[in-house]
Amino acid sequence: MLKVGLVVTAVVAVVAVAVTNGVSTVISGTTPTEGGGAFGIRNVGCNAAIGPWEGGGAEKGRHDASRLNEEQRGTVAKIISIGQERKLPPLAWQIAIQAGMTESGLRSLDYGDRDSLGIFQMRPSMGWGTPEQVMDPIYAINKFYDVLEAVPNWQERRPGDSAQAVERSAFPDRYHNWEAMAAFLIGELGDVVDPAGCGQAAGQFLLASSVAAGAIEFTKQQLGEPYQWGGNGPDQWDCSGILVKAFASVGVKIPRVANDQYMSGGAHLPVREAKAGDLIFWATNPANPVSVHHVAMYLGNDEYIHAPQTGDVVKISKINWDYHELMPLAVRPGV
Repeated sequence: MLKVGLVVTAVVAVVAVAVTNGVSTVISGTTPTEGGGAFGIRNVGCNAAIGPWEGGGAEKGRHDASRLNEEQRGTVAKIISIGQERKLPPLAWQIAIQAGMTESGLRSLDYGDRDSLGIFQMRPSMGWGTPEQVMDPIYAINKFYDVLEAVPNWQERRPGDSAQAVERSAFPDRYHNWEAMAAFLIGELGDVVDPAGCGQAAGQFLLASSVAAGAIEFTKQQLGEPYQWGGNGPDQWDCSGILVKAFASVGVKIPRVANDQYMSGGAHLPVREAKAGDLIFWATNPANPVSVHHVAMYLGNDEYIHAPQTGDVVKISKINWDYHELMPLAVRPGV
């Protein structure tokens, strides 16, 4: 779906994106940046599905996690297992781990400030449950997730901020201290590849992020559904609408329309370096992002999945890398 009516005062032929603390910043030009390739793509700290991942985060996370005892790691395993059972994204597990580590050191304590008890130091007097309930790890974890899911826009916040929204602590910033450790643990115990969501390095460029598999699976489930301009599902789609829902299914928000997805839907990389889960685009004038009129999800092996046009259905097609309307950059959502 194409968004029209935008005025572009300058068009940059080559765009590169540096990702810092989970925010994509567009920089123009073709001069290589430190640690990057010819297009200036830098393999720096970033976030996708689970929150900011600052420089040195992986090493700090591994170190902090190595100091946990068997009880603490058992609590983490319960948090992840229950999150998986509830079909919550890894971001939710991370928030719960950060909250539990901050409040109790991931232990089910039978004491605390005033009447606070358990992993998350829930207070029975404040309606969290009976003392017996909040001391029960399974109850406490489910209760935490219940409250988290009611927090507005929790999937768009930094994990520690969402933890604070649930806990309402007098010391809100302390939840951030365990961000790196929580990310490491959901990678190690939750079997989440690349918990930072940045993808692994391949030369100077990035492989598909850890959210790609889920987004691909969602999109493939729609194969054969009819195209409908403006279609948002569940059984009719347009080219950009299906991708919005695909990435939302793994906790990543992208813009609704194709040209916005190209300009601000994630990190840019050369289209010929696209990996499975990246977005590829076509435009009437590839030098002008406003003219983008179609978007698809690349699957690898020169194939992509898309909702083509009226009278057609969601299907898999072969890409023509030399087609004159193909945009020079692909987009990696969530980075």
